[in-house]
Amino acid sequence: MKIQWKGVMPATVTQFNADQSIDHALMAEHGRWLVENGCSAIVPHGSLGEGATLSFEEKVALQKTYTTALPGTPIIPGIAALTTKEAVDLAKAAKDNGCSGLMVLPPYLYASDWREMKAHTKAVISATDLPCIIYNNPVAYKTDFTPAHIKELADELPNVESVKESSTDVRRIAGIRELCGDRLAIGVGVDDCALEGFAMGASFWITGVGGAFPKHNVKLFDLATSGRIEEAMPIYLWMLEMLRMDTVVKFVQLIKLQQTLATEGKMGNNRVRAPRLELEGAELAAATAIIEKAIATAPAI
Repeated sequence: MKIQWKGVMPATVTQFNADQSIDHALMAEHGRWLVENGCSAIVPHGSLGEGATLSFEEKVALQKTYTTALPGTPIIPGIAALTTKEAVDLAKAAKDNGCSGLMVLPPYLYASDWREMKAHTKAVISATDLPCIIYNNPVAYKTDFTPAHIKELADELPNVESVKESSTDVRRIAGIRELCGDRLAIGVGVDDCALEGFAMGASFWITGVGGAFPKHNVKLFDLATSGRIEEAMPIYLWMLEMLRMDTVVKFVQLIKLQQTLATEGKMGNNRVRAPRLELEGAELAAATAIIEKAIATAPAI
């Protein structure tokens, strides 16, 4: 399936049963709900999906759940592992499972130099012919794909089609466009840089908050990418406190709480895998107050 690099593509949380197994029925239901509300693709088991705590077998099973539940919707799993071999094997499994593309991350833990990172990334991207996103998130992964690095990979690998730019430096989008022209589609990967990214020409949004508020994310995207920035601004300002929850250490717990509260528990719960723990006490109360206020004051869509 050819991917149109446009629209809102939620990075999904992974929902767990009480015994910590993946709740595949809920994942499928939530995925269908996102698509029904205007989302253009699904990005499972990335950082927000607690990919580092999922086994290889669990990731493969989650891919199958989505491709079965959402025929015709691009499924673009996050590909990351401790070793290059496992990342390559996961990429191959994604193709076998009917996924439409890959979001290629740096390896977990090892923040390497460019020679090593290029070798790892090339191995993963070259493992299949699926279209790939290069995921640049130096804040989280301590590895920075500069615009020059991205161009180098795009020049050598034809199935590199896009970049998820998450450096939090909005100047990077201009830098990528300067070197790569229209060779690559650019996506926003930091929720509270979304409007700025769209103004710079980003054509898709891999969002965390979109898993809880897809209609508002889609409306914001549509307005911003059609040049109606001032019309988009009230939605953006309304969402900002929630969007900022995507950029802190406990972003998984916070986004799960958003999804649980926004859907009245129908599309989520707050369970996480250790070493993460669910929010509690004053921290839970403060986050709940922000989210409930946003729900109560949500702009009509």
